[in-house]
Amino acid sequence: MTESAGVNRIELAVCGAHLSGQPLNAQLTDRAAELVATRTTAASYRLFALDTQPPKPGLVRVAAGAPGAAIELEVWSLDPAAFASFVDAVPAPMCIGRVVLDDGRDIAGFLCEPVALEGATDITSYGGWRAYRAAATA
Repeated sequence: MTESAGVNRIELAVCGAHLSGQPLNAQLTDRAAELVATRTTAASYRLFALDTQPPKPGLVRVAAGAPGAAIELEVWSLDPAAFASFVDAVPAPMCIGRVVLDDGRDIAGFLCEPVALEGATDITSYGGWRAYRAAATA
């Protein structure tokens, strides 16, 4: 949790359609969310292109010793009521859980239900959603 102007705020890691400039970013900005930083996850995640509309990635944490990578993400902060409203609107197969950042912090963030990975394309090697989308449209 962070503090902005004396008000406690909740940090949220996003790695796909909610990133700045992406189709669902307004779901954050309409709730007065503030962009805090661009970071990466710890090197223990995999990223998959899901068959959703709009297109979204699914982030999953891998077991210790399994191949993983650092994935680009943004950290946003929201006041508690806005965070609750946002989480309530998150559709399956997306979910909000805990994401470990490259600096070791553990914050709320987008993850994906394992069922959505069936038939999904592993895009971990791109290092993030923006790089994958840029390559896919090139």
